[in-house]
Amino acid sequence: MREQLARNISLYRKEKGLTQEELARILGISFQAVSKWENAQTLPDISLLPLLSKTLEVSIDKLFGYVTQDKRITIYEEEYKRQDYYWGIEPNSACYQVLQLMPPTKPLKLLDVGCGEGKDAVFFARNGYEVSAFDVSDAGIEKTKDLAEKFGVPIHVFKADLLDYRLDTHYDIIFSSGVLHYIKPEYRPDLFNNYKKFTNENGAHVFNVFVHKPFIAPPPEKEPNAFRWNSGELLAYYHDWMIEDSSEMVFDCNSSGIPHQHAMTKMIAKKVNSSS
Repeated sequence: MREQLARNISLYRKEKGLTQEELARILGISFQAVSKWENAQTLPDISLLPLLSKTLEVSIDKLFGYVTQDKRITIYEEEYKRQDYYWGIEPNSACYQVLQLMPPTKPLKLLDVGCGEGKDAVFFARNGYEVSAFDVSDAGIEKTKDLAEKFGVPIHVFKADLLDYRLDTHYDIIFSSGVLHYIKPEYRPDLFNNYKKFTNENGAHVFNVFVHKPFIAPPPEKEPNAFRWNSGELLAYYHDWMIEDSSEMVFDCNSSGIPHQHAMTKMIAKKVNSSS
């Protein structure tokens, strides 16, 4: 909890454009106190939490890493409440590349970041991976649990906000498809450093991310919390890993009922053991 709170105070302070000294002045404390909070050395006094929450414009729950629904985070919450599966139940093609690159001939821990309704997470579990998965959507989490139960496979599914959640346990594979555009640009270095840190040696990251192209019209969904990625941007975070795939494609989509196109980069990177 202390580490989560430390990260969040730092993230939201920077998002507000405040220095440690400026935040300390508002709260009536020393900047050294704020520094100790952000280094997880101490915790804020409980009496300061309301003013801290007001200043950073986030709820106390969110400061501590608990997802709240005080505003709509994803446009898909209502879509996921439908009886059918909005994205279907066929796995993303990148899932098969995971099977080829790191088949579960031994126990392998896999994390699905932003699992949606669970089609990819369940596919991995059915093929023998030890799967954990998270999403910010309550309906998506329930659909993931239902799909796992239907196929009789165990999955550890939990609710978390991509922007706040940081890993504290190691995985062999971290997978994410169609979710990374929710990461604000200023959060990306910290988030990917965290993901890389908590990946086992010879583990892999398999990510798909929508990229901006001037010749493709914006998607009709008009997502309020989506942030632009450019070609090559994701790859830059993995200059020190072995790149197994870095391809880009343009494809047709009809998910919203309105035909449109997307450009997407796929990146598969492996954390090579320096002694190998």
